[in-house]
This record gives sequence, C-alpha cells and structure tokens, in this order.
Amino acid sequence: MTVRLVVVSHSEKIADGAVELAAQMAPDVVMIAAGGTSDGRIGTSLEKVMSALDQANGGEGVVVLTDLGSAVMTAESAQELAEDPAAVLLADAPLVEGLVAAAVAAQAGADAQAVKQAAEDVYGSGAAGASPVSKVAEGSVTGAGPDFTGDFELINQAGMHARPAAKVAGGLSSMNADVTINGVDGASMTALMTLGAGKGSMLHVEAWGPDAERALNYVGGLVQAGFGEP
Repeated sequence: MTVRLVVVSHSEKIADGAVELAAQMAPDVVMIAAGGTSDGRIGTSLEKVMSALDQANGGEGVVVLTDLGSAVMTAESAQELAEDPAAVLLADAPLVEGLVAAAVAAQAGADAQAVKQAAEDVYGSGAAGASPVSKVAEGSVTGAGPDFTGDFELINQAGMHARPAAKVAGGLSSMNADVTINGVDGASMTALMTLGAGKGSMLHVEAWGPDAERALNYVGGLVQAGFGEP
C-alpha cells in the first residue's frame, strides 16, 4: 500500500494527461485526476476534488498537487472537509514535474511527508552548502563515516532523460542523505534533467548523511543497470 495522489487542475485534459504521464513511471501508485468543472468547463469543482479524496482513501495518506491559485483554494476547502484532514497534504510544487517526482517517491515506498517533499524539491536547483567529500577513482566507491563518492558512466541510449531522472530523484528523496550529481541536487528531477547527460557521460556522485552509502549504491545500481532501458 502506497501514498496516493490527487491532481487538481482547471483543465480536465491537463489533469488526465499529467496522471497518464506519471503513471508511466509509477504504475503501482493510485493517482486520481480532478480537473475542470462538473459540467466540463474550465475551472475547479469542490465536488470533484472531494470525490477524488474519497477515492484516494485506503492508502498511506494523500498528497494533492494543483495548478493555479483557485485550484489551491479548492483543494484547501476539500482538505478541511475531508474525513481525516491530517491525512491530506497539499504540495506547493509545479504540477507536472512535481507529480512525477511525487509518484516516483510513492512508488519507492516513501511516506506522505517524503512524497510531498519530493514534489516540492523540484523547485531546487542544487545543493548549496553541501559538505565536501573526497574524490575517488573512476568507477569506485569509498568513504569513511557518513561521506561517500562515486563515478558512474551512463550506458543507456537516451542518457539522463525524464524517466531515469525521476527514478533517481524519487528514490533519493526517501533517504536520509544529501546527494549531489555533477553538482546538482540528486533529489530534484528537474535539476538532473538540466545536466543534459547523454550516453557515455560520467556522473560524479557525492553523498553525506546516515544513508549516504545506501544512496550512492542506489544511484550506482540504477546507472550500471542502464535504468532497465536498452
């Protein structure tokens, strides 16, 4: 059982499309679209959002993502009227990128707060202030205490596109570690995609914190397996 997601948009097509996209990367996560008004117009509907929250019951919490301002107000009203308002979290995140990051984090088993944080972290562009760690030989992993580094070559044909970036960011967001990849925040799908790293590119990974070694092994395992792609 995983955290469930609700998407509130002024457009039914946008909500449905965002859910369809995210489902490609998180097929086991329940995602419910609540877009447009009840009569098919552009706008939001409290009734549709309440119905979506009802459908989302039974998971390990609900995270709601919205598009424009009045969608936020509608979601807040629905949260207040929900059977268990504390189980409904509203994420302040861009709709599409945030939904994908949240879905991947939920797929990885993150709790509701971590799923919300994964969505909101797509606003981040780096890891300023990160603790420095020692450089190691290419292809190796080493460390003492909480700090680990590693270098891994992208072998999948498409490199660091949306699906691999979502897998990396989603998994890291559920760990107690700070990770940078080629200098950007490893828990930010958007930041990873801005690297423009194609096949053959080297990813230099730095991690620190209690889960640093696990985080480094997670990233390295994904890269060395080609993210399950050709």
